[in-house]
Amino acid sequence: MLSRAARPALRAAVAAPSRAAAGPSTAATYATLREIETRLKSIRNIEKITNTMKIVASTKLTRATRSMNDSRKYGQTSNEVFEAAETAAAEADEKKSLVIVCSSDKGLCGGIHSGMSRTIRRLFAEGENFDLVLIGEKSKAQLQRTNAKNIQLSFAGIGKDIPTFADAQAIADQIVNLPTEYTDVKILYNKFINATSYEPTFIEAFSEEAISQSPNISAFEVEDEALGNLREYSLANSLYWALAEGHACEQSARRNAMDNASKNAGEMIGRYQILYNRTRQAVITGELVEIITGATASADM
Repeated sequence: MLSRAARPALRAAVAAPSRAAAGPSTAATYATLREIETRLKSIRNIEKITNTMKIVASTKLTRATRSMNDSRKYGQTSNEVFEAAETAAAEADEKKSLVIVCSSDKGLCGGIHSGMSRTIRRLFAEGENFDLVLIGEKSKAQLQRTNAKNIQLSFAGIGKDIPTFADAQAIADQIVNLPTEYTDVKILYNKFINATSYEPTFIEAFSEEAISQSPNISAFEVEDEALGNLREYSLANSLYWALAEGHACEQSARRNAMDNASKNAGEMIGRYQILYNRTRQAVITGELVEIITGATASADM
């Protein structure tokens, strides 16, 4: 039998190796718990941001849709005039084409900008050759890497607010003043189909020569001196239509993207919360096992 004085020393000697063995794993478990908790906090913050952006995009989409419906009246009226006049692209020995790409400066809206860039690259891959006017930094960043030599003009500061006819008129002035006389002008924009879908679409914008050669243009009694103004005004109308409709598509795509991001964040929070609970339960169970084992060993001595 051991004396009462020797028993505490023996207990300390028996418990020391077990604590030394359990120490590193317990510390690692605590570190893992802190890492999971930090990750959870980060994902919750992301979820708050994406939810807020979804609400803002939903609010802006209402105004953008109203502006889009108004802008269609401008562009469609011009198209009706040219359809009645039977206007077509001017015939020339050397055809010179211009494509105006309507995007914006903002991202976080899915692949709405890259869809138009892919359309442009596909046309070049099919052998077509044309100059580019890029509206928005997103299309410029994507196309400058592959088609820098074709870019004649680029515009920034687009997409901060709902486009206005004054914005479209200012852009049209710069395009009309380009030194090259283009026989074929097209505007590429995202056509709004519904709240969840859109597609890149072209609008025909005719040159002054094409308008003057229209078979039925005389029915509108337009003086020859006014054809240049008519061409610029119709270009501004079409640009306003394209910019407003593209803005509505952008807000709709951003709302959908932020909604998907919020749902993904919620799913990640659920998974990490389960992992955190299981890890915490394992830590508590391990500590209880150590306490019970120590108490049992002490009682056996």
